[in-house]
Amino acid sequence: MTSMITRESPLFFREDIDMKTSKKIYIRTFGCQMNDRDSEEITGMLLERGYILSDSPEETDVALFNTCSVRKHAEERAISNIGALKALKKKRPHLIVGVVGCMAKAQGDKIIEKLPIVDFIAGPANIYDIPDMIDEVMTAQRGQISIDRESRPYIKNIAYHAKGISALVTIMEGCNNFCSYCIVPYVRGREIGRPSQNIIDEIKKLTEEGYKEVTLLGQNVNSYKDGESNFIKLLEKINGIDGIKRIRFLTSHPKDAGEDLFKAMRDLDKACEHLHLPLQSGSDKILKSMNRGYTVADYLKKVEILRKHIPGCAITTDVIVGYPGESDEDFIMTEKLMETVKFNSAFIFKYSPRPPAKASGLDDDVPKRVKEERNQALLKLRDRISSLKDREFIGTQTEVLIENICRKEKHKVTGRNRQNIKVALAGNSDLIGKLKTVKINSVFCHTLVGGLIEK
Repeated sequence: MTSMITRESPLFFREDIDMKTSKKIYIRTFGCQMNDRDSEEITGMLLERGYILSDSPEETDVALFNTCSVRKHAEERAISNIGALKALKKKRPHLIVGVVGCMAKAQGDKIIEKLPIVDFIAGPANIYDIPDMIDEVMTAQRGQISIDRESRPYIKNIAYHAKGISALVTIMEGCNNFCSYCIVPYVRGREIGRPSQNIIDEIKKLTEEGYKEVTLLGQNVNSYKDGESNFIKLLEKINGIDGIKRIRFLTSHPKDAGEDLFKAMRDLDKACEHLHLPLQSGSDKILKSMNRGYTVADYLKKVEILRKHIPGCAITTDVIVGYPGESDEDFIMTEKLMETVKFNSAFIFKYSPRPPAKASGLDDDVPKRVKEERNQALLKLRDRISSLKDREFIGTQTEVLIENICRKEKHKVTGRNRQNIKVALAGNSDLIGKLKTVKINSVFCHTLVGGLIEK
């Protein structure tokens, strides 16, 4: 996943900025929603310094690439995009190129060895250093590296969020789980929760700006803590904020998501009926090697309890194929479990070693061809099940938060229901930001299509 923050993105626009003399900033983001939120924070800091946003690297003074290192493919894409600026940098030597995020932390100054056009790098815990680093590069013409911190100091409260009605809100950083395949604890550090009052203040501010929905972000939101406050207590506080209509969160670790969370989702009227619960494998042998901390039976029991309390809850997941030692039998177990649970959707990934994660020391013994075959098989299975789950909505009514004018059909609007499934219906911009009841008539490419029910 990649995204760009452009001139159309800002929540605010500084009228005191001189468009002719101000420095321009271009930001390209790779990876997860936490990286998207980090890019928003970086953007906010630079807007405060008088920068303006640029839509392309060709028309900017500073090009930033916020990178992901969770999978090899994500790193390769980032390196390719950064390397593509080589000719532009030669033509415009004063162009500043920065690499930030997980790849910066994982590879350090090796990035500059690979890509000499890069002027500075900053890890996820060092993003608040970025404005000063850019100033230093501009004045001293000297490369900068800032990857020393193990955790992010929550002393900043960056108000900037990209334009919209749904906002990303980071509630914690880092991870303590050390799953064998995962690099996150090494690049984002150990778990540290933001002060709960800081989170509440940010969300109250968002409501004043017209946001209707928040998605709470953390590598494992279930382990959030701030003194006496845990994740469920935080959900309860946010549920009481006037103006917020919906609460979502990512991601829940199966070993920590339990009945208390499911009851809270049931009882809190703003908590949406959608849970992302990464499975990773349907084989106990592979789960143990992955250090996931649960068995297949544990996972299925949690799904059973969740659906007892919230029968209509959508469940999405992550699955890795081709993990070291994964046999045909292990893979068939994963297929069967996906059939059993019937996920609404799933992200399917081919395993790649991520040093220094523990599994990078194992023999990567599943051939590339087999990984690809298994990946394609699960993608087809996912799409078939998703289609059946989507069709269950036909003839029913569902609550939709309207978000945008449809890109291709301007007489339509799109939004998402509480299960986080896209919905399209006839309408205009007057509906954006409103909760509407929609009767679903059909499904097209995993989008529910319906008509407005006036109440």
